[in-house]
Amino acid sequence: METQSHLPGQSVEDYLKAIYNMEFEGLSANTADLASRLNVSAPAVSKMLRRLTELQLVEHTPYHAIQLTERGRKVALEIIRHHRLLERYLVDALGYSWEEVHAEAERLEHHISEDFESRIDDLLGHPTTCPHGAPIPSRNLMVTPSTGRPLSEMAIPGRYIVDQVVDEDPVLLRYLKERDLVPGSVVALLEREPFGGDFTAKVGQHTVRIAPKAAAQVFVLPFAEPTKQHRQDKKEEE
Repeated sequence: METQSHLPGQSVEDYLKAIYNMEFEGLSANTADLASRLNVSAPAVSKMLRRLTELQLVEHTPYHAIQLTERGRKVALEIIRHHRLLERYLVDALGYSWEEVHAEAERLEHHISEDFESRIDDLLGHPTTCPHGAPIPSRNLMVTPSTGRPLSEMAIPGRYIVDQVVDEDPVLLRYLKERDLVPGSVVALLEREPFGGDFTAKVGQHTVRIAPKAAAQVFVLPFAEPTKQHRQDKKEEE
């Protein structure tokens, strides 16, 4: 892993992280979308892309998707590891709510040392996901992507388990928390209003309505019923 002193600067890291996240979301990174995501002008993106290309962090041909080089991907994964470990630390050790931590981690991620990152990791027992369910890259920057799909695309009726929430908007995260749509929760989709309306689902003991925009940000996996042997093992443990 590169040391903090060799990282290429906050703006560069922000661009690399944004490109990586767009790839993760299945999107083709381009100038217009990067400008929108980072809230900067298209000319500013073009200027930065020239710098990133010179630093051999991205490969970019005009009118084609922007791609991270191997070094660019490592730098992106380093800063993502910082960010997600910080989010986990803020929630687990300092009592932050899950809708608060993204902005706080954004401010801190560029400034912590590798030693500080390692100590957080040890203190927390080497967590594998952030509070929102996103995988934390390992110390050697390996990451296993989720195979979850948006709740809004799943069959009705059906039972699913929440794997990850991919939005960072505090208002939306609070909305999801109020409905217990957090990683590990089991969701039974019951029905949907006509013409693309709200979903009705049972989460735990409560029946809730879920707006389509919110459902699109909740990634789920099929829920597997415990086997008879698993239930027996669990009973014996108790």
